[in-house]
Amino acid sequence: MSAGPDRRLVRKVVAYVVHDGDLLVFTHDDVPLDVAGVQVPAGSIEPGEEPGAAVVREVLEETGMATRVIRDLGVELYDVWPSKPEMHERHFFQLEPAEHSLPERWSSGEEDPSDGGQTQRWTCRWIPLEQAHVLCAGFGAKLGAIAPADR
Repeated sequence: MSAGPDRRLVRKVVAYVVHDGDLLVFTHDDVPLDVAGVQVPAGSIEPGEEPGAAVVREVLEETGMATRVIRDLGVELYDVWPSKPEMHERHFFQLEPAEHSLPERWSSGEEDPSDGGQTQRWTCRWIPLEQAHVLCAGFGAKLGAIAPADR
């Protein structure tokens, strides 16, 4: 599948941060759940940036959490139409937190979003991997690739 003439190809990373059998997720504070859904940290790969570096950067920017990559889970294409005329080439990674003492829930956000929009706030929390089917917009595409020992 290619992006085609009516879709712009955008390189992205998606982070599955796993800790004690739980997955890090977030929901937007000011956007209804039926609009933004339940998400995992994700974002664009900067020009010249390696996907593994991009995913660690995105998790830190979006959650304030330092992490390290455990494994590369592969690449999937996701057609964003009709929301945007884009095809996302998504590089999925499993990560672990650098710290062992972690809050159950915390607030985070972006003061200056890359899309130029308004300040965004969201609530980060851990959910059991067995409940990760609630992820929106194809973010759950590689959940089955998480190592069984980590589930």
